[in-house]
Amino acid sequence: MEEKKLKEMIEKVNACEEEIGKAIIGQKDIIHQVMMAILSDGNVLLEGVPGLGKTQLVKTFAKVMDMQFSRIQFTPDLMPADVTGTNLIIKENEKNTFQFESGPVFANLVLADEINRATPKTQSALLEAMQEKTVTVGKKTYPLPQPFMVLATQNPIENEGTYPLPEAQLDRFLMKLLVEFPNLEELKRIMDITVSNQKVDLETKINGEEIMEIRKVIRDIPIAEPVQEYALKLVICTHPELESAPDLTKKYIATGASPRAAQAIYTVARAKAFLEGRYNVSFQDINYVALPALRHRICLNFDAMSEGITADEIIKKLASDLAS
Repeated sequence: MEEKKLKEMIEKVNACEEEIGKAIIGQKDIIHQVMMAILSDGNVLLEGVPGLGKTQLVKTFAKVMDMQFSRIQFTPDLMPADVTGTNLIIKENEKNTFQFESGPVFANLVLADEINRATPKTQSALLEAMQEKTVTVGKKTYPLPQPFMVLATQNPIENEGTYPLPEAQLDRFLMKLLVEFPNLEELKRIMDITVSNQKVDLETKINGEEIMEIRKVIRDIPIAEPVQEYALKLVICTHPELESAPDLTKKYIATGASPRAAQAIYTVARAKAFLEGRYNVSFQDINYVALPALRHRICLNFDAMSEGITADEIIKKLASDLAS
C-alpha cells in the first residue's frame, strides 16, 4: 500500500482519538488501547469503580466511529434470549410460522454493562458472538453486523450478587483494561462539562468500512522472528507445570495463559506499530501490550492472593527477566 494512503489512515485514527478526548477527560491510555482493540478486531473488558465514564467512553467511540451502538444492562434476571433474540410465532394466513426477532447483540458496538451481574447461563450467550461473530438460535445461525465487538464493564469492589466470569469467557476478551481515577486537573475538567451541563458536539471521523480496511493493513504488518519468540516465551513463562518455568511462576501462578494470549499479543502489537507509523513490531510493542493481554488470562494461587501479589506485578517481572 502507498505510504500516502497509510498516513491518511493513521491521521484518521489519531483524529478519532482527539475527538473522543473532547468528551472523555483524561484516560488517554484507555482511549488509545480501546482503539487498538477495535483495529485488532477484539473485545475489551473494562474494569473500574462506578462513575469513571466507562459507559460514556463506549458511547463516544460509537458516535465518533459511526457505528451502531447497543447497550445491555446485565442483571441476575436477564435471560440469554434477552441478549441474542428469539423466535416468535407469527400468524399468517391462518398458519403459524416462526420469525426471528434479533436481540441487542445485533449491533456494531455492544456495551455489556456490569457483565458479572448476570448468571453464567446469560454470560455464555455472548460466547459465540464474541468468538465467531454469529448468533445461533434453534437450528439457524445469523451473522452479526461488521465490524462487531463487545466492550464489557465490571466493578472490581462490589462482589455481592455477582457471578465471576468463567475462564473461557475471559479468554475471549482481547484485552482487560483497568480504568483509574482521574487526577485533580482532570476532575476539574470533568466537573466543568458535567455539572455545568456543557454540551460537547462530536463529529464522525471514520466509518465501519474504513475500520475494516485498516484491519487488513494491520494483519499484514510483519513480526521478526526474535520478536515472535520473545512474545511466545513470555506466554510460556506463565505455565507453572513446565519444568522450565521460572520460580516466580511456580510459586504464584495456578494456571497459565492460553494460546489466545499469544494471538492477542501479536495482533495488538501490530496495531500499536501501525498507529506509530511503523511497519514492523518491536520488543517495546510486546511489552506494552503484555499487561492488558495477559492479566486476565493467568490464574493466581492462594499464596499470591494471601501475599497481595497481583498479576500485573508477576507479568512485569517475567518480562523484565526475559529481556535481561
